[in-house]
Amino acid sequence: MKIVVAEDEFLIADMLVVSLEDAGHVVHSAAHGAAALHLAREHQPDVIVTDFMMPLMTGLELAEAIRADGALRHTPILLVSGAQGAIARERADLFDLVLDKPYDIDRILEAVAQLEQRP
Repeated sequence: MKIVVAEDEFLIADMLVVSLEDAGHVVHSAAHGAAALHLAREHQPDVIVTDFMMPLMTGLELAEAIRADGALRHTPILLVSGAQGAIARERADLFDLVLDKPYDIDRILEAVAQLEQRP
């Protein structure tokens, strides 16, 4: 499965990428939402994993752009966030699943597998 990860905290991004690649996924990583949107348009991922608070384009803005893009609008979006999880849960039209930080990497892998199984 192809995954785009949008996370501005290098250590968290690195952990996500390594863990997802170890699970057999092809992962493209971006340090902010604008770069993630570019990667999503280029690679047409099966899932997007994004943080909420990032420079240049937040996870919320990224999700809005994905949903407005005809080629990407059905791509599942998993939000991983610290304080903004409640905001994201109110936007079920944008986010398919919301996990709060700190999270267990096994829970991320389960969530990605769950989103992969959705029609």
